[in-house]
Amino acid sequence: MAEPSPAQRPAHLMEPELSFLIARYLSAGPCHRAAQVLVQELEQYQLLWKRLDWEGTEHSRSYEELVLSNKHVAPDHLLQICQRIGPMLDKEIPPSNSKVTSLLGAGRQSLLRTAKGTLI
Repeated sequence: MAEPSPAQRPAHLMEPELSFLIARYLSAGPCHRAAQVLVQELEQYQLLWKRLDWEGTEHSRSYEELVLSNKHVAPDHLLQICQRIGPMLDKEIPPSNSKVTSLLGAGRQSLLRTAKGTLI
């Protein structure tokens, strides 16, 4: 059976990655304490994705372990993703005003718009 596309993946499978990316983004900016608190809570509540050993047993990982095993993920990785989403969507479904770009747009300016004009 084929792996679901990222758009088809259930949100609960993407949440640990998104949480990691947010912590990574905050760690490089002026909100160091917010990043520290987020990392503490992610680890305390085991909200980061786990690794499987050769027997299929899950093991929790720390934020630092994930940073080391994902060296290709820069602190601004989430920002880079956000910068690429808008232009990709604009090619498929043009916004009502191409000069206005925002992650917070509504209606035809929303990043959640569809070809039918409804939100996902």
